[in-house]
Amino acid sequence: MSKPPINFFTEEIKYNLQQKTKIRTWIENTIKAEGYVLEELNFIFCSDEYLLAINQQYLQHDTYTDVITFDNSEVLKTITGDIFISIERIQENARNYKGKTADELCRVMIHGTLHLLGYKDKGKTAKTLMTQKEDHYLSQLSNY
Repeated sequence: MSKPPINFFTEEIKYNLQQKTKIRTWIENTIKAEGYVLEELNFIFCSDEYLLAINQQYLQHDTYTDVITFDNSEVLKTITGDIFISIERIQENARNYKGKTADELCRVMIHGTLHLLGYKDKGKTAKTLMTQKEDHYLSQLSNY
């Protein structure tokens, strides 16, 4: 069986994701567990300014954010998407929450993936479910 098409890129920063194989397997198994098929998923690690420009151009939001997810799927229950993540924002969030950058990055990666799986984070009920799903799948990461 070939590896799932999960790719990692950088824009305007230098960043080397550790444990790529483990993270690919974790993300693939999350997608399978939710009843979806993975076609292609790209994680693009970038600077604050790069993500701000995307936020302004595509979402008309003039704010910094840690993650923006684009769903490019054309078939139901199939994942094709791009997840842009600001490494600078991740590092700042980790400092603010007194956590590890790697842990915060995994949380944001699974958060973006959950958006592709149909989960929302607007409104209290949706946000609570999203957080529960994040926590559940983060707890699975150590199994890989």
